Amino acid sequence: MNKQVDQWIDAHKDTLVCALQDIIRFPSVSGAAAPDAPFGKPVREALDYALSLCEGFGFDVCDLDGYMGYADCGEGAETLGVLTHLDVVPAGDGWTHDPYGASIADGRIYGRGTLDDKGPAIAAIFALAAIKSCGLPFTRKVRLMMGCDEECGMGCMKYYIENRPLPDLAFSPDADYPLVNSEKGIFHCSYTKKFPSAIRLNAGTVVNAVPDKATAFVPIPLADVIPLADAFSAKEGFPCTLDSTQGGTSISLAGVGAHASMPEDGQNALLGMLALLSTLPLGDADAAAVQALHNTFRFDRHGETIGIDCTDESGRLTCNPGLMQWDSEGYTICIDIRYPITMDNDLLLAKLDAAIAGARSDTMFKAGHFVPEDSELVQKLLAVYEARSGQYLPPKRIGGGTYARCIGNAVAFGPEIPGGDNRIHMADEFMSVDDLVYHTKMIADAMIALATNNE
Repeated sequence: MNKQVDQWIDAHKDTLVCALQDIIRFPSVSGAAAPDAPFGKPVREALDYALSLCEGFGFDVCDLDGYMGYADCGEGAETLGVLTHLDVVPAGDGWTHDPYGASIADGRIYGRGTLDDKGPAIAAIFALAAIKSCGLPFTRKVRLMMGCDEECGMGCMKYYIENRPLPDLAFSPDADYPLVNSEKGIFHCSYTKKFPSAIRLNAGTVVNAVPDKATAFVPIPLADVIPLADAFSAKEGFPCTLDSTQGGTSISLAGVGAHASMPEDGQNALLGMLALLSTLPLGDADAAAVQALHNTFRFDRHGETIGIDCTDESGRLTCNPGLMQWDSEGYTICIDIRYPITMDNDLLLAKLDAAIAGARSDTMFKAGHFVPEDSELVQKLLAVYEARSGQYLPPKRIGGGTYARCIGNAVAFGPEIPGGDNRIHMADEFMSVDDLVYHTKMIADAMIALATNNE
């Protein structure tokens, strides 16, 4: 910890808060490409704002064709990367504050991206500005890397790797404290089954989030659906809204959103809807399809029924059916799986193909990631966390995928505080003003430890 740096951050607290509010107001969900905006105009606007902020602090900035922006400060033969992202997942339902309003209530800044990952991005900018302003001598150049497609495939990092050298070591404030040095592998795929169908179903916004809502239409009179839906809701705890519509009944079912890597924090509305539909008197083909899907997934969070549940030192497999579209021609269901690093990919595919009806497509594997605990990076960051928090904690292992896995010699470091009310990918995501200042100081501590000779 550096007293002068801490004082600079405290003195700029109001400006820090306003900067986070400003960037939250860009609804930077990755979308259709536009000129100079490969991930859509709102993401482009968030990037422009961040780069302008960096330029105002005197950093050397670069716009990498709208895929990513970076800002450099200091000098040295090696580069320390600080990896953040400016894109966010869709807001979803259930907010009591405007997800892009950046309102402050009870000392909390509310908005999509406050924790994941605009808050840490703004904190990193101000942390580096504090170090620069206080004149600490650099031993490594620091590069703030701000991506624009972390949530939807990391196309930003792929573009960076094709066009710029990787930093020698890096950390990403996009997970947990004290740090994460082990990330499970990530697997996505879709299954499509074509057949004439009389039902409709929609659930989810992105595959890497637990769906918090599912809607469906069934060709069954409302009076026949009500008692079955009431019984289901009473048993399983999913609130359900029914409306009579032409030719049948529309159903809206509420769950609880969460990050796909932590399905235990949510309540999957898609799985709830399949379970409810399995109790209704549907036509033969629809009934068979619904029952098969319900029997395959049930309310499992680890692929138990499919037979893929396994655990190793990197953690336990999680399975999240995150997206589904069902129309007159059949259905497509999209699945997110976080798998232990020792999992056999061919075995995983064989088990899924045997269990799920339909043609598989969009198959994607991202290998897991591990940095040894005795490395300079891990040891110095653990010491930084202990000094600032007053608590020693061992490294963590997660199912989430951060930019760290793209670099090699990189780990995730914050911002989720152990035991805190962390609402990443959930409604009413927030960061308290005090925590924003805390994270800024913690990131500054990390930069000082890894890139200056003023530890």
